[in-house]
Amino acid sequence: MSDAHKSDLLLVAVTLLAAISWIFSKEAILLMPPLLFMGVRFLIAGTLLAIVAWRPLMRLSGDQIRRSLGVGLVFGVAMSFWVMGLFHGTSMGEGAFLTSLGVVIVPIIARAVFKEEQPPSTWLAIPIAVAGLALLSLKNGFQPEPGQLFFVTAASIFALYFTLNTRAANQRTITNRRGETIEKKRVPALPLTALALLTVGLVTLAESAILEPWQKAFTEPNPVLIWWVLGSAVIGTAGRFLTQTYAQSLSAHSHGVVILVLEPVWVALFAAGWFGETMSPMQLGGCGLIFAALVVNRWGVLSKALKTWMRNRKTG
Repeated sequence: MSDAHKSDLLLVAVTLLAAISWIFSKEAILLMPPLLFMGVRFLIAGTLLAIVAWRPLMRLSGDQIRRSLGVGLVFGVAMSFWVMGLFHGTSMGEGAFLTSLGVVIVPIIARAVFKEEQPPSTWLAIPIAVAGLALLSLKNGFQPEPGQLFFVTAASIFALYFTLNTRAANQRTITNRRGETIEKKRVPALPLTALALLTVGLVTLAESAILEPWQKAFTEPNPVLIWWVLGSAVIGTAGRFLTQTYAQSLSAHSHGVVILVLEPVWVALFAAGWFGETMSPMQLGGCGLIFAALVVNRWGVLSKALKTWMRNRKTG
């Protein structure tokens, strides 16, 4: 199996871990301030990975550390908007589809900021995604809910995070303004993930200290909350993002993360089963269009995989 195929399979596993994390996070923020939850969650996850990755961390150069912290800073801002969307949103399934717009935006960021060539399917997917977003946010006229605005903002910042994460996890050669060629060494998946998660934890904890009251979370502890936080930190954060970063390190193309198309589907199914959530026909139509946009964006890879599968069946 090629590294590209391994990357895709691992990213499918990431979508399942991500969907489970939505459940853990939703349950946790019902019992504690959302930004405080994010700070605790990511600091626990980052610390666990840092302990495991202690030796690789010590071998990182200053440039590798700076790039890892930069990835974590952008990631931290994105996660802040995401958790506020989860806190204020009325539908977890809808929020997952809105957040998935970030995957469509990834190639746009890669092209506009880093001059990375993109397939024509990328530009076909954008208007479809916008139409889906319109159906989700215009159900009562142009009155988008706060949760929707938080999710869409998070999606835009996630796109930059995905691109930076891919570039940090892969070795590349750049040319500076003087015309000099500089070799940018890849940051190994484990220390990159550990530093990024610790940075997210510090960013969200600082935000929480400024914006949220902490008294209730510590004076009225809930035993169940501990399990939601630990599950989210270990499974939904450390496990998920380590797997995602490793998967991205296997492929140098940022558009590979479009495989995360499956995440909102799992979230919608889990939300229906766990919380009994439902969507209106217009909302379902909007989610369907966003899903279609993600499939169009990834169509080249999907069609190639389908042809390979059909060929193998015939020869087998």
